[in-house]
Amino acid sequence: MRFEIHEEILKKNPSIFIGVVVGKDIDNTGEDPYIRDYLEENIAGILPKLTGKVKENPKVVPYREAFSAFGINPNKFMCSIEALLTRIQKTSKIPLINSVVDLGNGVSLKYVLPIGAHDLGQVSDEIEVRFSREDDLFVPFGSDQSEPVDPGEVVYASKNCVRTRRWMWRQSEIGKITEQSTYIFFPIDGFVGINEKEVILARDELADMIEKRLGGKAIVGYVDETSPVFSA
Repeated sequence: MRFEIHEEILKKNPSIFIGVVVGKDIDNTGEDPYIRDYLEENIAGILPKLTGKVKENPKVVPYREAFSAFGINPNKFMCSIEALLTRIQKTSKIPLINSVVDLGNGVSLKYVLPIGAHDLGQVSDEIEVRFSREDDLFVPFGSDQSEPVDPGEVVYASKNCVRTRRWMWRQSEIGKITEQSTYIFFPIDGFVGINEKEVILARDELADMIEKRLGGKAIVGYVDETSPVFSA
């Protein structure tokens, strides 16, 4: 696969640092009790730290500030880690979905980082972080109907298929992870000088568990201002 963050995005925010894991030949069928327990342990570990407003959490604030700088209202469109923490603060749990999604959520909570997961077997495995264009289309999660995307929105996209709207806000139905997913791209968004060390730790732990628990082969890397393209 090929992953690129466009120059115009980096000009707006040169500190963006995205860890990358590409998992191949993953076995996502059935339930892995180890991954289930891992997720539950990390939910239990984060709960005592959610004492105030999630949006004021020091690990969430950089994402809200970055959203605002790109013209994304963080009060209306929460990045995925803020949405996940908010849900846990309210309910003390999140549903089990499948091993890959549960693992991603567990790592996300452990390191307090947004982690996406995209099935590369469904559409083009060339993915870009760029500003949206007039011909871009997005299929909302749970829908089979596409909708247009306003030009100039930060997106993850494969050709004109938007995988994630408003940067780390909402993923598409196209590319969602199912038990049949075997070839998966995991982006871990962070920032140089803020949490890039945690991004690398999360990336490497996720890759290790893909190989040890899900029988896959994991390839790791990153993109940033100095290295905007990753290929695997």
